[in-house]
Amino acid sequence: MKDEPWHQGTEVVALYNFPGRSPEDLAFQKGDLLIIQHGTRDKNWYKASDAQGRQGMIPANYVQPRKVVTLHAMPWFHGKISRQQAEDLLKPRENGLFLIRESNNYPGDYTLCVCHNGKVEHYRILYRDNQLTIDEEGFFKTLDELVKHYLKDADGLCTQLTRPVTKQGGSFGTVSLDEFKNGGWVINQPDVQVGEIIGKGAFGDVYKGEYKGQPVAIKQLKDKDRGEQSFLQEASVMTTLRHDNLVRLIGVVLGENIFLVTEFMGKGNLVEYLRSRGRSVITKKDQINFATDTCAAMEYLESKNLVHRDLAARNVLINDNGMAKVSDFGLAKFGDFSQSGQKFPIKWTAPEALRENNFTTKSDMWSFGILLWEIYAFGRVPYPRIPLQDVVVHVERGYRMEAPEGCPPEIYTIMKQAWELDPERRPTFRSVLGRLNNLRSVTV
Repeated sequence: MKDEPWHQGTEVVALYNFPGRSPEDLAFQKGDLLIIQHGTRDKNWYKASDAQGRQGMIPANYVQPRKVVTLHAMPWFHGKISRQQAEDLLKPRENGLFLIRESNNYPGDYTLCVCHNGKVEHYRILYRDNQLTIDEEGFFKTLDELVKHYLKDADGLCTQLTRPVTKQGGSFGTVSLDEFKNGGWVINQPDVQVGEIIGKGAFGDVYKGEYKGQPVAIKQLKDKDRGEQSFLQEASVMTTLRHDNLVRLIGVVLGENIFLVTEFMGKGNLVEYLRSRGRSVITKKDQINFATDTCAAMEYLESKNLVHRDLAARNVLINDNGMAKVSDFGLAKFGDFSQSGQKFPIKWTAPEALRENNFTTKSDMWSFGILLWEIYAFGRVPYPRIPLQDVVVHVERGYRMEAPEGCPPEIYTIMKQAWELDPERRPTFRSVLGRLNNLRSVTV
């Protein structure tokens, strides 16, 4: 049983089947998700609603509230760097100075690099059956556990770990599978039906499916050995967030296949929606709604000091009611963009983020300005007449895109303010949301 009463909006997961004992009760099955509406005079009973919108009384000891899954920082993890880069970072060569990198020779494994007697020793960390080991004697669930162990005891290493070389420009994170289980986020694979493929992502393909009779989107991890932690990082960030304009996490399936199950957004992503329907279908009211919905989600992230890092119309989804919701905020807390490769979103990224890997709420605001341009240009690619490699130079010299045809002047003013070179001169999402709400109220 719980200590504190649950408040309206608390999400709980059913621990057992409850058939209902009277007409006032809400029957449910183990694993069902319910939302608390309010308490009653009897602290053991609550009024709640289910996924279909039915309401009724539920017994408190048949359910548990979902818990946030904690993402643990890994400041000593440097990702995909070379052996030589690691040795260059490990200076001065004091005993026990260390870092961890991805293994270059064995994809999916890691390498512990530690200083001892003026040299750098490189230990391969094997990833086997969801566990990590250096000597195949001590096994750990996460890199975080492994590091904590060797900080206490050398246990076969050349020396005990003493001090990490921390990664500059943001760190990675690690998460434990047990936290998803204990937090009430794990759902049984037989309850999930996977349907047609509807999208492809860096870590997994996305399918339309069903969970307990409701339509859902199911992201399946492609390569468990290489992508599991990044995949679970996205899920862990989603457990901390609840807002009408953020795509909601329903749960995760763990096991042979790892699935991330979210609410289904029937009209797809915003950029395709804009392009496929165009001016003949999409009204001024639709445009201001998309802009305001997105800004509301970003104001919520801003209030939690979370940075999205990849805000663009392709990462905003539209549900069957025409509401816009921001997705793909797995990078919001810990993330490391590589600027090599064609997938880096140069046209959406603020100059200081490109130059110094400095992502903030203010760099998100720059991206929001680009997203506004996409909305009012009906999904056109930004900077349409400028080659990709020249965009940054033009922007830093003062070039700004013109207002799309038919764009309200108030919206173009927000774009230009979002594209101030000095991040501190850009507005907050909170202030922009107030202006967009005012504009929405007078748009017909």
